[in-house]
Amino acid sequence: MVSFAVSCTKNTKTDITNSQENATTTTVTPIITPIVTPTVAPSVQEDGRDMPDWASSTVIYEVNVRQYTKEGTFKAFSEHLERLKNMGVTTLWFMPIYPISELNRSGTLGSYYSIKDYTSVNPEFGDLQDFKDFVSKAHDMGFTVILDWVANHTGWDNTWIAEHPDRYTQDEEGNIISPLGMGWPDVADLNYDNQDMRAAMIDAMSFWVNETDIDGFRCDYAGGVPQDFWEDARAELSIEKQLYMLAEDNSNKDLLKTAFDSNYNWTMYDRLVAVARGNKNAASIRTMITLTTNLPEGAFPLNFLDNHDKNSWEGTIIDTFGADALPSLTTLIFTMPGAPLIYSGQEAGLDKQLEFFEKDEISWDSLPYEKLITSLCSIRKNNPALYSGLAGAEIEYIDTQLNILAFERTKDNKKITVIMNLTKNDQSDMVDYQIGKNATVLLHGVGKDQPTTESYSLTQDEQSGLSELQPWEYYVISSDVE
Repeated sequence: MVSFAVSCTKNTKTDITNSQENATTTTVTPIITPIVTPTVAPSVQEDGRDMPDWASSTVIYEVNVRQYTKEGTFKAFSEHLERLKNMGVTTLWFMPIYPISELNRSGTLGSYYSIKDYTSVNPEFGDLQDFKDFVSKAHDMGFTVILDWVANHTGWDNTWIAEHPDRYTQDEEGNIISPLGMGWPDVADLNYDNQDMRAAMIDAMSFWVNETDIDGFRCDYAGGVPQDFWEDARAELSIEKQLYMLAEDNSNKDLLKTAFDSNYNWTMYDRLVAVARGNKNAASIRTMITLTTNLPEGAFPLNFLDNHDKNSWEGTIIDTFGADALPSLTTLIFTMPGAPLIYSGQEAGLDKQLEFFEKDEISWDSLPYEKLITSLCSIRKNNPALYSGLAGAEIEYIDTQLNILAFERTKDNKKITVIMNLTKNDQSDMVDYQIGKNATVLLHGVGKDQPTTESYSLTQDEQSGLSELQPWEYYVISSDVE
């Protein structure tokens, strides 16, 4: 059981040493050196960002159409829209929906990312009209839709290969080659020195905006394509519609100046894996938040615990994080700065690695994480402090032990406080902090047990701070600013 203790200290700067970050001790003695909000170097100034308003509060859901249903079609997937809307999902990101090349194909069905034609639909999923109808229905239900775009390479029987071989990278003998060092034999590398190819690529992206009214793009291997191309593409596409642009990259922050609004938070993912396995402590997460949110003004990271790459090639979300740690870490990606991502089947506790080149249907027999995700979506939607980019609030940390993460985000006289034990051990005397008046617990859970999602008020004494937490116990608390 949790008990509460009276105390009220908070700091606004941080000083986390390397030894603190790497420590994994579970001692219950509070640290003496203050740990506070990090001092962040000035971010790169925004220069012409044209991001739609909806992006700041979005919850993104990655759609793996092939594996989602027995039929593997847009129409079959649309039967899940009401459930996803009720869960609180707002943006649907479709993995590539284009025809897959047959030449040099990997496996039976091939990779989504080996594209035969940029302006057609994979017949496995339906046809262009089916997709148009789907987008229209999704928009009517309040969703936004973004498409996966693969600009670095095409499949080997893409029409460009025969008609425009100069659009591809070639060796000294004039042979078109695969991307060097990537281990992708089923695709051919595009040549971005070719201006005709660049123009054709932007025209293909414009096709989907104009013909199907999509709301943005998730751009595969964005760092493999020249930055100036993405900037030109964003500028031209923005003439047609305000779009949300997500880069699968976290190495080049300059991509976020004008071309993209978000990047992948891979480094945070790796840190959360280390914390789940007891190799890093909660203090190290503070360091990582500082590093991964120091972005051009208005830009923000995409936070995730799973996606198609992680699941298919590295292991299931349960294997990676463990069932006990998963609920608290899911809560974290919804409440720390950035936008949260949910992968197909995550709400069902996807317990297998989905085949990437074959049919491998997701089972929807049970939805053990739907309640948690639904509550987190609602908390994010109803508390602007948790929004992304300039619309949200900065993070302030609460003094605590190295293995407890406690922070608050405040906006419009409302404060969200998040407190979690990120270890497999009980913790005591770790939070010295006045939570606030009119405090209401919005979410509370312990380990893998189903969380308490019905809100309840704290008494005056309880508002004075937590003194005990069970393994992987977590709280999300709302209160008024005094």
